[in-house]
Amino acid sequence: MLFEPRSGRLAAWGNALLAGLVSPDEAVSSIVGEDAVHRVAGLPGESGPVGLTLALGRMRALGVGGLRVALPAPGHPLGLSGPPEFNARALEAQEAVVAVGAALGLVPEVTEAGPAGDVQVSVTWHVLPVREAPPADVPSLGEAERELAEALREATVVLTRLDVAASGPVAEAALSAYRARAEAGREALAPGYPARAVRVLALAQRVDLMVSLAYENGHGGAVAASEMAARAEALRPVERVARRALVAAYNSAVEERERG
Repeated sequence: MLFEPRSGRLAAWGNALLAGLVSPDEAVSSIVGEDAVHRVAGLPGESGPVGLTLALGRMRALGVGGLRVALPAPGHPLGLSGPPEFNARALEAQEAVVAVGAALGLVPEVTEAGPAGDVQVSVTWHVLPVREAPPADVPSLGEAERELAEALREATVVLTRLDVAASGPVAEAALSAYRARAEAGREALAPGYPARAVRVLALAQRVDLMVSLAYENGHGGAVAASEMAARAEALRPVERVARRALVAAYNSAVEERERG
């Protein structure tokens, strides 16, 4: 399964809506995806949680002109700018959205309910104050694309050397789903994004898929604890490159508007 963070969907389709490129209904439907419902809590001017349509309209009225993604991990505050409370909440969720034009950030809280096979997922986006400062460690699209090309080569070498190359029925199913999704021409990003961003996002998802399959596909030949530790250590920088590229792709619409 491809990594598609909820923060990425909110930022991409929120940016398209703010730019007037899609309707509110289209934006909200694309953001919610397969989830049951999304609500926004803590929005200035609202006494309780509200729906996405109202929330996006309220954010526009508050001066929000764009949305950026943050995908932090322990030791890597990717896309964050503070303050500590917001950073801590974003790190716990491993993702967040930061508004441009208003000092607001949104962190998702995901709730699942229902029996196995019929689980309903609801998402509450908690609005918190953020520091207006450049986000941490976000590369340009060009930098991200160059880093990804190298990371893809490194990941292939590492997985082969450690005898954990993606193989077996689970890996084959995931790779088949990836190919089918690509061949179907699925719109990876919302209208308004440059073609290079779509290319970088697809490559980042491919690298992330390879790494995920390596972890999910058992121990392979790396049966010793030292070998498993070596695998994790070797794959960590590849994971970081993929996350940096995802953030660069999702944030590119805002970056292009600011440059233009």
